[in-house]
Amino acid sequence: MDVTETRTGGARVPDALAERVQKLFQDFLEEFEVDGNRQYIEDVQELIRPERNTLTVSFTDVEAHNSQLAATIADEYYRVYPYLCRAVRNFARDRGQIPPNKEFFVSFEDVAARNKIRDLTTGKIGSLLRISGQVVRTHPVHPELVSGQFICLECQTVIRDVEQQFKFTQPTICSNPVCQNRMRFMLDVSASRFVDFQKVRIQETQAELPRGSIPRSLEVILHAEAVESAQAGDKCDFTGTLIVVPDVTQINLPGAAAQTAKGGRDRGGGGMDGVSGLKSLGVRDLTYRMVFMACSVNQTQPQFGGKEIIGEELSAEVIRRHMTDAEWRKLYSMSRDRNLYQNLVNSLFPSIHGNDEVKRGVLLMLFGGIPKSTQEGTKLRGDVNVCIVGDPSTAKSQILKQIEVFSPRAVYTSGKASTAAGLTAAVVKDEESHEFVIEAGALMLADNGVCCIDEFDKMDLKDQVAIHEAMEQQTISITKAGVKATLNARTSILAAANPIGGHYDRSKSLKHNIALSAPIMSRFDLFFILVDDCNEVVDYAIAQRIVDLHTRETQAVERIYALDDMRRYILFARQFKPKISKESQDFMVEEYCRLRQRDSGGSKSSWRITVRQLESLIRLSEAMARMYCSDEVLPKHVKEAFRLLNKSIIRVETPDIHFDDEETEDMKSAVDQPEEGSAEPTTGTDSQLPSGGASSSGVRMSFEEYRSVANVLVMQLRRMESRDEGGSMTRSALVGWYLSEVVGEELDSEEELSKRKYLVERVLDRLVNHDNVLLTIRPEDASEGQESDDPVLVVHPNFVIAE
Repeated sequence: MDVTETRTGGARVPDALAERVQKLFQDFLEEFEVDGNRQYIEDVQELIRPERNTLTVSFTDVEAHNSQLAATIADEYYRVYPYLCRAVRNFARDRGQIPPNKEFFVSFEDVAARNKIRDLTTGKIGSLLRISGQVVRTHPVHPELVSGQFICLECQTVIRDVEQQFKFTQPTICSNPVCQNRMRFMLDVSASRFVDFQKVRIQETQAELPRGSIPRSLEVILHAEAVESAQAGDKCDFTGTLIVVPDVTQINLPGAAAQTAKGGRDRGGGGMDGVSGLKSLGVRDLTYRMVFMACSVNQTQPQFGGKEIIGEELSAEVIRRHMTDAEWRKLYSMSRDRNLYQNLVNSLFPSIHGNDEVKRGVLLMLFGGIPKSTQEGTKLRGDVNVCIVGDPSTAKSQILKQIEVFSPRAVYTSGKASTAAGLTAAVVKDEESHEFVIEAGALMLADNGVCCIDEFDKMDLKDQVAIHEAMEQQTISITKAGVKATLNARTSILAAANPIGGHYDRSKSLKHNIALSAPIMSRFDLFFILVDDCNEVVDYAIAQRIVDLHTRETQAVERIYALDDMRRYILFARQFKPKISKESQDFMVEEYCRLRQRDSGGSKSSWRITVRQLESLIRLSEAMARMYCSDEVLPKHVKEAFRLLNKSIIRVETPDIHFDDEETEDMKSAVDQPEEGSAEPTTGTDSQLPSGGASSSGVRMSFEEYRSVANVLVMQLRRMESRDEGGSMTRSALVGWYLSEVVGEELDSEEELSKRKYLVERVLDRLVNHDNVLLTIRPEDASEGQESDDPVLVVHPNFVIAE
């Protein structure tokens, strides 16, 4: 088929090379076969539909058919691209009825070499390239004038097919030889050809960034069906060519501003002369910049192991069809692993020793719950938010970095260096069009992924408030500079924070240990407290692990499952939508009511239990069911989720018990009283002090030890009360029973006996005066108004022994 001529006020010089490429490319489309079938016949028939106009061609097919043609296209891509589009148009017209004025485009995929943004130089201008980067800004889609038809306003002559050169280009002169009009033309919009046009800005990824460098950015131009195929936060491969365009932001700026001298005469008495700059001499700094014009967009890291599933809704069946037999067998064997939970934890964090509960919580965060939407349109999030609070050197940042590397879509940022706009989104003005566009922040870039925020407690308060909406509603609302938008931020937040003062104080609650507001704290599903305690066994194991990592490096890291297998398994498991069984529903309600009851009667340091903790329990249970590829949430899944949730709550509710503070208050009250009745001060308190000055140095007992001793004492009193003869015990008898029957074999010295006796008496004082678990009864022989030194102790009838 003959090549049509295009005139712009006159005949164009034919390009022999481009015409030959057009013919060869059309022959390729008609002749290339795979397994005896024409490869592109069905694809080109789809172009007859009104919404389709781009034919996607694999560059490897072109190389297999004609290597010389592929080399010419790769070297002279920008030169021959219009002729390739004409070949597609001729090929489509031979296969069906299409409108005569419909434009067709071609896009190439499977280009072998991938270039980084930093590698783009002027030597690669005009050649076929594939570059990779992360999209950070998208512009609205505009119509671009490709070929205009103009009407001369002097003689009404119609000038057709005036190609546009990156800006509005009018004819140089009227085509009528009689008319010499060069300025007055009008665009005929109805007869001109437009195409969809979008600009996106991409940036180097952190993995490609050289040491000590800042990320470079590049503008990418998308046309036709390629528009809206890249969203902010996507890591994409763009196939196209590098072009040079005038920098319109610099065109109107002169080399030096004109200045005018005001007032005064020169020494020769001449008149006033203005001092002008380079603008008066006609000198301008006309600068150029490089732009990438892309014909196709593909995901760099598709969610599914190296392949992109196009045009299909992601489901377990679709993923199964795109897997090889070896990949499916590996995934099936993982699902049947009886020790899957622990093996996934060990494979995900092979270089971190201990912190198993934190690892389990982070693993469930990767599986996530199921997002739901009510009939009223209320959306319930399914992503799990985790906060790790701990002392320095407890591997918090190491966990965050590992998740950033493992997750296909993760963003790592630091709290102190992040602003509200940097975390959510910013409204910026475009340099060329002067329109306000939205530039994505960390939460938008991590949409459908994980946002890791280190030093979360160092964030300013106004910046913390900005992520309230994103953490619960998972949207970002912006109303700035005439831009009103609600953007998606469906991300899990993994935050790490240091306690106030650098060390976690067990005697204080979590809210007093960390500089976070109550609304932010309630939006986290799991809180993990990491305390750097001295433990000889643990310290030895950690030291041995660190030495192995420094000496043997990769040999010390042992993974049961490969990272790609785990990514594939998590993606497959996330397609399950497990339903909560009736038994699991009842168990959830019971456990939530227990937490509420314990919270209402708990100590001052308890963590407030709200409905959000119940929703957290549901999300964690669904994540457990997903991990085992189960279609139903079973009670065993709820038990593990409740154990994790209860673990974070219990760590907050259990400060150490300080007996010296309570004793000081009792002594003060005792000193203030005896002025009236007796002249001699009471010495009973001093007689109870153990040798060695235990009270002066302060006596501290962990909450677990305190609860264990209290339960033993309460059970003995209950046992005595249940006897038929109505037995009861005095304070001294109970202390004697504990020292002889419970800890008698552990006591080796008189000093240890005195210390243990002091502790038991302090526990009894707290149970009576502070917790109101025990009640004191005055003996019958004691006179009225006189307190007994050895009262009878009974247990409060409403007290229930904690498990």
